[in-house]
Amino acid sequence: MDGKASILWSGDRLDEKALAQRDDWLGLEGLEGLWPILAQRHGEAIALDAPHAHPPERLTYRELDARILRASAAFACLGLVEGEVVALFAENSPRWLVADQGIMRCGAADAVRGSSAPLEELRYILDDSGAVGLVVESAALLERLAAEPGALSRLRFVVLLEDGAPTDDSTPSSARPRQLNWEAFEALGRSREAAVPSLPSSGGHRLATLLYTSGTTGRPKGVPLTQANLLHQLRTLGVAVAPRPADRVLSVLPIWHAYERTAEYFLLSCGCRQSYTTLKHLRSDLQRVKPQYMISVPRLWEALLAGFEDALEAMPPSRQGLIRQALTLSRWHGQSRRRALDLTLEPESLPGRLASGLGWLLSWPGHALASALLWPKVRQQLSGGALRTAISGGGALALHVDGFFEAIGIELLVGYGLTETSPVLACRRPWRNRRGSAGQPLPETELRIVDAESGALLGWRQRGRVLARGPQVMAGYFGKPEATAAVLDGAGWFDTGDLGQLLPDGTLVLTGRAKDTIVLSSGENIEPGPLEEALVAHPLVEQVMLVGQDRRQLAALVVPRQDPLAAFARARDLPVPGASPDAPDRALLKALSGEFNRLLAARPGSRPDERLAGVALVEPFSIENGLLTQTLKQRRDRITARDAAAIEGIYRA
Repeated sequence: MDGKASILWSGDRLDEKALAQRDDWLGLEGLEGLWPILAQRHGEAIALDAPHAHPPERLTYRELDARILRASAAFACLGLVEGEVVALFAENSPRWLVADQGIMRCGAADAVRGSSAPLEELRYILDDSGAVGLVVESAALLERLAAEPGALSRLRFVVLLEDGAPTDDSTPSSARPRQLNWEAFEALGRSREAAVPSLPSSGGHRLATLLYTSGTTGRPKGVPLTQANLLHQLRTLGVAVAPRPADRVLSVLPIWHAYERTAEYFLLSCGCRQSYTTLKHLRSDLQRVKPQYMISVPRLWEALLAGFEDALEAMPPSRQGLIRQALTLSRWHGQSRRRALDLTLEPESLPGRLASGLGWLLSWPGHALASALLWPKVRQQLSGGALRTAISGGGALALHVDGFFEAIGIELLVGYGLTETSPVLACRRPWRNRRGSAGQPLPETELRIVDAESGALLGWRQRGRVLARGPQVMAGYFGKPEATAAVLDGAGWFDTGDLGQLLPDGTLVLTGRAKDTIVLSSGENIEPGPLEEALVAHPLVEQVMLVGQDRRQLAALVVPRQDPLAAFARARDLPVPGASPDAPDRALLKALSGEFNRLLAARPGSRPDERLAGVALVEPFSIENGLLTQTLKQRRDRITARDAAAIEGIYRA
């Protein structure tokens, strides 16, 4: 190393099983070749379990492979050929995966989105992707999509992922595509199994899927991922986790999201049993499934911790005090261990490590006792008791949440990446689990830190923009060369838009975001620009900046217009605020939140995530106080730092 923060990760620890398995996948040119191998290897073992789907389904690995072949035959009969795109708008179910892989088996690609996305967005994806067919959740959604004249006229076929829906087996016309429900679609595939297409011939660099991510203009951008992009993840995620055949996995994230989708491909490739749940059924399914692996976003782990705190508050004071003391001890034990092993974010001196090592040893008996008597019961209540590894992604995980799971004996790993990177770039390893970090790069992945302004390569522990290069990085946005040029240079380096630093052992520590996108703790991406434009048009607002990175909900820092604000308060019999925003009346802030949320809800295509948890009134942003650039752009990081107390006040309320 030359002292500059640039690293190529070429090797890692893989157990013998993972190495053998990775060798099996090295010869694959596409995911479609995976399922026959798994059918032969795992046969009648359960692959997918969906008790809450309509209808409920359970498929073995052999049945899954047969269904995929049948689907590919049906798609081929509908005229689908290599290089074409089919839109897939649906939620988690075995049928989603069968359709996804049936499309890929034909050498085609799918453009995916959830069925609950705004209609305008779904119609845009249909048009932008050039889809020739549509696989859709239900007849009800299809009816809404078709309400606009000519919306589906370009399509050759529509497949509904439900039974009993109306079908139309007539020849497609210029005004109406052929429409089949799932029963008719499977019957078509069953009757024409001889029409199963041969494996695609165009190799690993053919388009596999289009995932759409929002842009600052509000128009989604298509992220084209190739078979090679996805296979890289399949071959390398074993550096962090080594699931065993028949290990139980509980899935709650939307399958069309890059994070959940890649994880599902990987876990199925390991022979795991994947169970789908929903937020409504999550608590009961944790007890029913008793998963060994679970993948989710920070919001879920925060919710599990909140559930523990609620249960603790309901306990008698004596038992509550005992558990709190034990938790404090176990947290300290874990922290001492990490300091002793130099697994913190800051370098530890030798005397400090020795002192922490002593604390580690002295706290061991108490922690061991709690681990034997208390924490198994807590794990049972939180996760069913069998959870070995929890994986968090889609946003930064708060340290106090991270430390809680460490204390009670659940290995919580964190991954980092973006849709544009398939998505995983880096992840924490069990043997080098630095709490608060994003982990080390995946094999064959390069990371570097550059100065945010000049682009100069920076040294270890220096903060700058995070750039990435590797087999999992997209080649460019679909049909958007200007957007591609803004994030990818000629050497293949992708600008993640994040700020961070690299430690000398290759660990990536994220410190903020250089771009404006706000990622909530649910994993939802929010582009603040259009929302701020709507809010600043309100007569009460002089300036506004939305916050909420890694929080449950958005919030607004508002520089108010004083006279309209006073009139607003008087009209509601609320105290009229003074010229300074210090300590405004709580009822006034609540009224402002309601006013602004009504405005946001009225926007075309408004999403439930685009609501405010609260409002803080703050001093103006100006060039003079350093919060605006010379071109009057907000310096978001500086505003966030100045108004940190106001932001915390919103989320504490």
